[in-house]
Amino acid sequence: MTRFARTLPARILARLAALAVAAGVALPAAAETLRVGNEGTYPPFSMVDADGKLVGIEPDLARAMCERMKMECEFEVMTFKALVPSLLQGKFDVLVSQLTPTAERKEKMLFTTRVVANPMVFVVPAALDAPITREGLAGKGMKLALQSGGAHIQYAKDMLGDSVEYVLYDNPDQFHLDMVSGRVNMSFEAKLNSQVDFLSKDPGKGFKMAPGEYWVGEASVPEDERGLGWAVRKDSPELLEKVDAALKSLIADCTYTRIRKKYLDISTLPEDEACAATMTN
Repeated sequence: MTRFARTLPARILARLAALAVAAGVALPAAAETLRVGNEGTYPPFSMVDADGKLVGIEPDLARAMCERMKMECEFEVMTFKALVPSLLQGKFDVLVSQLTPTAERKEKMLFTTRVVANPMVFVVPAALDAPITREGLAGKGMKLALQSGGAHIQYAKDMLGDSVEYVLYDNPDQFHLDMVSGRVNMSFEAKLNSQVDFLSKDPGKGFKMAPGEYWVGEASVPEDERGLGWAVRKDSPELLEKVDAALKSLIADCTYTRIRKKYLDISTLPEDEACAATMTN
């Protein structure tokens, strides 16, 4: 049911239907609403434009998915750390911000096919030559910026122990500002986002991507299948099937690639790269 239809009293809806039948007019079927959750502060994958509209690769992909499913998307925008709890509490139906499929999360949620291959990397001062290890960073006074709610937090702590100080932020925009100001001096973040939103811009000129890419999801996932997906609750297997079918069709017919190219020049999936090779613009 559309949001408009939901606002009308039942007696009015019944009266409209009766009038339509009497007049021999068929009422169009109301589209079902799909509530989707997104963080809105993860460019180029999601952001709010100057007109207040949620845009980016994932919101646009979600809209295309809803169209394939013959549903209407209703967005719920919140901080990343609030997304998983809100999904589990039933505040929306599909989490459409890229999420790492960890063993812990898979106990609580069902994951879609991957929507992006976006490994984690360390971004460090350009002058830093030390290896990114406990021994390499010990005693250097490094403060590591991390996004709250991410699976990468525990991974970084297991890897680096007490050799660095950990500082949590709601989104990468916040810690990039603090990296430039000197409040923190390194980050552990998604590769594509760091390239596009920080390192390629003037504020990021004093930093570099350290060698190495890291998968922080379930270790048993084969390397050629690793990537981040969307999620639904465990009690929604039928919804997952519909979402997956829509996503796979969008990837297969290159709609995914046309959406991605609006915001990002770098391919984000092997299938996306194959599509891009066949497209002239």
